[in-house]
Amino acid sequence: MHSPISSIFSNYPLISAILAFALSQSIKFFTTWFKERRWDLKQLVGSGGMPSSHSATVTALAAAIGFQEGLGAPLFAIALVLACVVMYDATGVRLQAGRQAEVLNQIVYELPAEHPLAESRPLRELLGHTPSQVIAGGLLGVLTAAIGLLRTLISS
Repeated sequence: MHSPISSIFSNYPLISAILAFALSQSIKFFTTWFKERRWDLKQLVGSGGMPSSHSATVTALAAAIGFQEGLGAPLFAIALVLACVVMYDATGVRLQAGRQAEVLNQIVYELPAEHPLAESRPLRELLGHTPSQVIAGGLLGVLTAAIGLLRTLISS
């Protein structure tokens, strides 16, 4: 009988999702270094950027469930719908919220020093993703789940 802890570590969809998240955040960390020649630890946990870690995570989860349970399984349908909602939100609401934050920060920056809002903290601008960032995250998620499936099949 397996303990609950060992069951978590052998949960292929969960491991795929966690690995896809870690890979996408690591890619952002290293691409920032290549582009700007500086290490930015915020890239390891922050949102926004290429590839979308949210998309990679939910796509890896959905793909792994689809590979494991079958594409006709109700659990796959749930995971697929969740992935679609997350990816739609990343390119829609969150992307627009980030663009609004850019405009608001510029307005606050141009306020006279005596204005009560002139000293307010800037809003976070990097919230959402472009479609290409979401697609890249989705591809990374499917690739991560596929490699996990191959590893699972080989070790069986």
